[in-house]
Amino acid sequence: MPPPAVAAADASPATHTDSTSTSTSTSTSTSSQSSSNALDAVNARPQPPPETKESLWLRRSVILSFWAVVVLLGLPVWWRTTAIYRADLPLQGMTDWADGKSCKPVFPLRIAVEAPLSPQEAHHLLRTTQHALDDLNEFSAHHLRLMLADPPLPANASQQVVSDGIGSTRSDEDIALSIRLIPVETGTTPRSTLQPYSPTLDVYYMPNQIPSASSTGSPLATYIAQELHKIFAEEQALLASLLFSTSGVHTAKIKSLSAETAAELKRQSTRALKYAPTYHLTFSLFTPTFAPSGWDIESALQQYLTPLLESFSAISNFTVDTQVQLYATFSPSIHQPEYDEDLRSWSLRKEDLSGFINAAEWPLSPSIGKGPTVNFVLFVPDQNQSPLLVKENGGNSWLIPQWGGVFILNPPRDSDTPRILGKEALTPAFHTFSNQLLSLLGLPQTPASLPLRLSTLKRVRAASLIFSASSTLGALARLYQALPSIPVPDTVAKSVDLTTSHLQQACDHLREGRFQGALEHARTAEAAAEKAFFERSMVGQVYFPDEHKVAVYMPLLGPVAVPLVMAALKELKSIISGLRK
Repeated sequence: MPPPAVAAADASPATHTDSTSTSTSTSTSTSSQSSSNALDAVNARPQPPPETKESLWLRRSVILSFWAVVVLLGLPVWWRTTAIYRADLPLQGMTDWADGKSCKPVFPLRIAVEAPLSPQEAHHLLRTTQHALDDLNEFSAHHLRLMLADPPLPANASQQVVSDGIGSTRSDEDIALSIRLIPVETGTTPRSTLQPYSPTLDVYYMPNQIPSASSTGSPLATYIAQELHKIFAEEQALLASLLFSTSGVHTAKIKSLSAETAAELKRQSTRALKYAPTYHLTFSLFTPTFAPSGWDIESALQQYLTPLLESFSAISNFTVDTQVQLYATFSPSIHQPEYDEDLRSWSLRKEDLSGFINAAEWPLSPSIGKGPTVNFVLFVPDQNQSPLLVKENGGNSWLIPQWGGVFILNPPRDSDTPRILGKEALTPAFHTFSNQLLSLLGLPQTPASLPLRLSTLKRVRAASLIFSASSTLGALARLYQALPSIPVPDTVAKSVDLTTSHLQQACDHLREGRFQGALEHARTAEAAAEKAFFERSMVGQVYFPDEHKVAVYMPLLGPVAVPLVMAALKELKSIISGLRK
């Protein structure tokens, strides 16, 4: 039966096909699963055995021990070895000194009056004069106090005792001025004479000019008050200007101070040297030729300069040296001297005077000795260029502010230049040098009495040193607060204590009118303040920024800190994960 056979034949391939497909699918599935298992087996890495609690705590203990060594030992040692020692300073007291709160300088000047009168008349004259003097005074910090001298002051008294009428006594060194009342019968009265080399004012009067007990004033008292006010006018102006410029304290305007006087005071302060306990004076002889080759400098110094320097001994000390320089040429920066037909001499232009000193070739050292150097140059021009004068004023000398002075010594006409300059030839030069030295030291121009001018300079220097030391203390206090990274050794604290102690003593001496003692204490305070401010260890650290510290510590601490920090972070992360589970 063919149809069924065909059907069977047809059915057989279909069955085979289905069987083949099933087998292929099963084989593919088995192969894919085997490949996946093989891949998992390949990708799977051997895991370490679970960590025991003992090993876990051991690792954490090791890390903790490293951190304990760093925190408990390393950091304290580092902190101790790198700590900056800063001594304690009385910052508030230092600031008070700088602001002028700790000391209000006053200058009580005692005037001793020798009056050949009865005690009642003498005391009444003093009271009347004192009232007139107080009415004229416009600067409260500077006041004159009159007192009677008993017994009368002799002209050459060196240690006279005076009484102020209330039982107190003072030595002669505390007396700023002595007034001698001298009765006369002729001449214009009252009149006065101020002794040039003694702090003494002689007042001449007639007996009928003595005020009676019932009067409240008299021409004699008014005259004495006006003369005293005139004598100390420049000192009052100097002190008032100093108080205002250094401490900023408002002072009363002195009406008697004219514009010319104010300009002169400004010129004095501009050309004067800064105060120093010691000055070094250098006297130099320069000549463009071989003559003169010497000078009688020792005799000239002994006669003309030594007495002046001795009078300044209470204020400053001086050292002196001399030198001679031959073939000294003019500075190339100035015009060469030109012949002036009007002056019939060779002349230098005024604008060339500042460059007259040939600093490149002339041996003038500005730093000889401890103190500032004051140079005095004696220039002897060549015979072919003599006489040599300044064209504008025909002078032969000039002052160089805060440096020294120059004097051109022209040799005699129609004669050869002497080989040796004698003392007589040096006389005009040393008179000029003396005046220039007084200007450079800041000596006031008035009054005519040299001792009074020196005592004025003493008071001005004492006040300026007090202000300077106080300002230095204030600067040190600001530096201490602004730069906490600089070291402050104990020597600075000791210097500050020494400064404040001597400043207080100087201020007390000023109030008591003992100006020499005030100057000495102020000088010590200034030196101690400068020593404290310019301490070497502090100055060296002022210019050491924090970036330098980072550059030093990073290469040292970086390699050690990174492993410790990373291990600590990993353990913290593990602990946090364990707590979450």
